[in-house]
Amino acid sequence: MNKNESVNIVLTGRIDSNNAAQVEKDMLSQLEGKSGSPVVLDASGLEYISSAGLRVLLRMKKSNPDMSITGVSSEVYEILDMTGFTEMLNVEKAYRVVSVEGCEEIGRGANGTVYRIDQDNVVKVYKNADALADIQHEREVARIALVLGIPTAISYDVVKVGESYGSVFELLNASSFSKILANEPDKMDWCVKEYVNMLKKIHGTEVPAGKLPDMKETVVSWAKFMQDYLPEKTAKKLLELVNAVPHDDHMIHGDYHTKNIVLQNDEVLIIDMDTLAVGHPIFELASMFNSFMGYSELDHEVIKKFQGFDFETGSTFWHKSLAAYLGTGSETKLTEVENKARIIGYMRMIRRSIRRQGLETEEGRAEIEFQKEKLISLVEKTDTLLFNTSELEIEASAENLSEVQLFIDEHLEKTGCPAKTMMQIGVAVEEIFVNIANYAYAPEIGKATVRVEVEEQPLAVTITFVDHGVPYDPLAKEDPDVTLSAEERKIGGLGVFLVKKTMDDVSYEYNNGKNILKMKKNM
Repeated sequence: MNKNESVNIVLTGRIDSNNAAQVEKDMLSQLEGKSGSPVVLDASGLEYISSAGLRVLLRMKKSNPDMSITGVSSEVYEILDMTGFTEMLNVEKAYRVVSVEGCEEIGRGANGTVYRIDQDNVVKVYKNADALADIQHEREVARIALVLGIPTAISYDVVKVGESYGSVFELLNASSFSKILANEPDKMDWCVKEYVNMLKKIHGTEVPAGKLPDMKETVVSWAKFMQDYLPEKTAKKLLELVNAVPHDDHMIHGDYHTKNIVLQNDEVLIIDMDTLAVGHPIFELASMFNSFMGYSELDHEVIKKFQGFDFETGSTFWHKSLAAYLGTGSETKLTEVENKARIIGYMRMIRRSIRRQGLETEEGRAEIEFQKEKLISLVEKTDTLLFNTSELEIEASAENLSEVQLFIDEHLEKTGCPAKTMMQIGVAVEEIFVNIANYAYAPEIGKATVRVEVEEQPLAVTITFVDHGVPYDPLAKEDPDVTLSAEERKIGGLGVFLVKKTMDDVSYEYNNGKNILKMKKNM
């Protein structure tokens, strides 16, 4: 046999733990005496492959470097792609044709429209007729997000839709948060909680340098665009504010609204990943403000058409989500951060309107003028676009202990804090917070502020508790004598003692009507 003549092996049915060994034996028998020849695996009849089958393919590839797979179904291709086999060998898959005629439109964005094509699947059809590069980009960034722990749907198939292309996602019985809010308003608080949990997970994820676009570069370009459309003083300050935002390698979604958050079989997923980037959270909050408030300020029907719920629902959801994200109910704090987001949001909307010939219509000019007035006013009274996410203001109630610990743990996890150290800090946090909850405002309930500050060299964390309750120095209490017998020991008194023993430094002061307790732990 000519070594250049390929050996064709047909794979059919399933390759799993039950038959993988036999399949491998059959393949080896077909290759006997044909060493060095190209191997083509015809997978057009292959319906299923498990990790056992993948191990067979890997061994075959190692002994037959010139190996390829053809006729791969979308389902099998997804497995091969997810496990890196599409990078190791040539895998050929033909694009199937899909029609969206009569299909329900799930959502519409800047780059495409999402349709439900059956109960199990949706397809995102791209506006760009030559969209394969866009699809590849979205799949790559979605894979990056998934590897980094972000629960997202990965496109398992690329299809031809009319003159363009689409990405197919399995979203069995999935409902967007927009649909839930529109049809089940009593689930507002649940949606807020899950929405913010996902947002914090995204923003808490550091991305390896260069893997995702830098959103700051985009926002700087918006600010430069605005130089010709704002008073000189305002335009200059706006650009300075944006340039002063530091580079940040943490992930942001870029189009984080309730149509892009779905509930599938009790699991919350984030979709539509083509806008994924890195940057400061203020850029994300600006996009969120626009989705729920900005685009609909003058015409409340806009949000109804886009999200499926009314302006009041959007406004309520935005403010509840912002409060949950910042961990505070302080209207002053919420207004401060919202105004920073509005600066970027208005800038983006003005630019968008101008680029869409908004200045050429009376309605467009009125909208742009309204947003310019808001933007100018906000820029005049703003000195920075930054805000502090390391502080949590919360009711000093024992019921909120788990939330406080979660907040602190999220910061500790970013540092790579060892499990033992996290446990020690957790014990100390419980003792101090529960003390504040029980005694600072008794019998009433007041607020406590928890601040987490991380020092890099040497690595250490300082956790500060601030309350406005009665003056009380817990460190002044005499330590218990732990050498006494059980009969001689008093019940209690060990909490603060544990804090002193497990932390490297603990200090207390009463200043300006506030109890301030700091504890530091070297890591």
